[in-house]
Amino acid sequence: MDGPGMRRRGVPLAAMALVALLALAGCGSGGGGDSGTSNDSAGAPEAPVGGGPAADRDAGGAGAPEQAGAGAPDLRIDQRAIIYNGTMRVQVDDVDAAARSAVATVTAAGGFVGGDQRRSADADAVAELELRVPAAKFTGVVDELAKLGRQQQREIRTEDVTEQVVDLDARITTQRARVESARRLLARATSITDLVSLENELSRREADLASLEAKKRRLADLTALSTITVSLVGPDVSTADEETEIGFLAGLEAGWKVFLASMVILLTVLGAVLPWLVAFGVPLGVLFVALRRRRRRSGPPPVAPATPLPPTAPPPVPAARSAP
Repeated sequence: MDGPGMRRRGVPLAAMALVALLALAGCGSGGGGDSGTSNDSAGAPEAPVGGGPAADRDAGGAGAPEQAGAGAPDLRIDQRAIIYNGTMRVQVDDVDAAARSAVATVTAAGGFVGGDQRRSADADAVAELELRVPAAKFTGVVDELAKLGRQQQREIRTEDVTEQVVDLDARITTQRARVESARRLLARATSITDLVSLENELSRREADLASLEAKKRRLADLTALSTITVSLVGPDVSTADEETEIGFLAGLEAGWKVFLASMVILLTVLGAVLPWLVAFGVPLGVLFVALRRRRRRSGPPPVAPATPLPPTAPPPVPAARSAP
């Protein structure tokens, strides 16, 4: 009885052992999959979604400098280099007074006048002002200028040059290192040939560095001071855009304008040539008339009479031959 009882109790024990082995095998395979996934993740890390600064750093660390250089720098708005350019057209009652107010506004904002062109002083006067103002006060100054009269046109353009500034900084740093390297090599030169060659190379590198620094100063000036071009026009200046007209009357009007312009040009040329004609033409004319009168007084030279030629005898007539 012990034998069969033991066998009956051994069957459940074997089944439990088999289930335990299968469970261990399943855990082992799951652990192997997790470790493989973690290895793959460690070997090829995924970039964070959104392409933020961490993504740029990971891309740079993965050995892809071209991707790191292609992305824009992650800077705040106040840290970016932006060039502002604006054009305005404002109709005012008094152009000179409005121009003085515009200059005072720009000066109070810390800017200056870069150009001032004015035409006429009547009701059709026009003033073209090129104003340079700090970029931080650009919007405020534009709004103040619009209040000088009746704003007819406004155009604001921006250009983000942050990447250019960052690239210039990197190139300037590299070029300065190259210049210092050339200077160290020049200090250790031992022959005339090496000395001349290194001096030429140093001059070329210094010229490249100066060019890069000039570009950076230009960008710094454009980003630090924005440009506003303001056109102040009088009340009698036409503001409507000229429409393209066709037809007989339009052609006649255009032809008349061209004719008047041609006459003005012709009279201008005639006025420029007239002093030369008076200075040289009058003496030459007087000399020509005097020579002609002198020829008439002297008369034509006498012609000798022609001597008659002696008459010539007719040629002899040959005698007729007699028949044989």
